[in-house]
Amino acid sequence: MPESSETTIAETTVVLPAHLHARPAGQVVVTAARFTSTIEIAYGSKTANARGVLALLALGATAGETVTIRATGPDAPQAAEAVATALRTTT
Repeated sequence: MPESSETTIAETTVVLPAHLHARPAGQVVVTAARFTSTIEIAYGSKTANARGVLALLALGATAGETVTIRATGPDAPQAAEAVATALRTTT
């Protein structure tokens, strides 16, 4: 019997230690590229693909604010956690 290709959804939140500027956005893009899942970051009413630096910068998320990371795909839990770690540790 063939294995089913289940889609997993994972969501986590991060309180940003620094503004989401070019350096952390770039680190998020590099991290997101390692996974096959679709990864989005939401801030307020805005959502951005985690693979797009300009889209992440357009969120306008600032230090101390909470963002939500949503990943959908076969490696969603790992992807969401890796992006969360990148956001927590890059200043």
